[in-house]
Amino acid sequence: MRIASLVPSATEMLYALGLGDSVAAVTHECDYPPAARELPHLTRSVIPSGLAPGEIDARVREVTGRGEALYELDEPTLRGLDVDLIVTQALCDVCAVSYEDVRAVAERLPKQPEVISLDPSSLAEVLGDAETLARVTGTVADGARLRADLERRLDAVRAAVTGAERPRVVALEWLDPPFAGGHWVPEMIDLAGGIDPIGKAGVDSRTVRWGALAASRPDVAVVMPCGLTAEESADQARDHAGLLAGLGAGAVWAVDAAATFSRPGPRLVEGVELLAHLLHPGRVGPPAGLEWSRVL
Repeated sequence: MRIASLVPSATEMLYALGLGDSVAAVTHECDYPPAARELPHLTRSVIPSGLAPGEIDARVREVTGRGEALYELDEPTLRGLDVDLIVTQALCDVCAVSYEDVRAVAERLPKQPEVISLDPSSLAEVLGDAETLARVTGTVADGARLRADLERRLDAVRAAVTGAERPRVVALEWLDPPFAGGHWVPEMIDLAGGIDPIGKAGVDSRTVRWGALAASRPDVAVVMPCGLTAEESADQARDHAGLLAGLGAGAVWAVDAAATFSRPGPRLVEGVELLAHLLHPGRVGPPAGLEWSRVL
């Protein structure tokens, strides 16, 4: 089977299922595992690089307001790859090529590959996607093993923080304007032994006012701008240090959102493990291979 992955989280899931050799092409944002970086890229963003966070937000609103796509799909390259399966998503038009565009292109291809859309809005649905992808690719046993391993790790975190005092935690998925964490992020905070006083699980992240964030009386703030690395998150946090200080939190952390928070793939479990360490360092050790920093 030859597979085109149009979502970074799906690429990570495919490799976790042992299907790396079947992946024929990925998106321009697929950077994990490292082997995926060497594959042909099928997408590009229409948003230029180098913009400030506020400029990115404004440009995204402008483009989507006109009903235009934020990503372009390289149909000629996809046509030449003769894939059997395209994995995409319809959850977020800001995150990947639109589902409708993918379907339209797939119908024009000679082979007309199967198209599946993975659209989780909770951790349980992310785990379920591992088995969904496994069924479609004929790797059912590997899917069951992957899900069981991820659930085991989540259970270990849950057990480690049971009985601990639960700090109030705000997750910031963007800073200009500020977005409170949505979808699976409030669940991650809960599993890690915290309380999210402002995020809403299972729904899109949403803009909030800095005053509302401060009024939620956070003990900890976690800066996780969507799709950015730990270094980029820290840079943005320093640029907004005054506003973050105004939240009154005892600690402000910058994390690798792209690796462990933004993408609904296997590494969300590492995000839970990291949060648990930041909130309860005496109970949960630091996860290996991740980057983060304290900025305030």
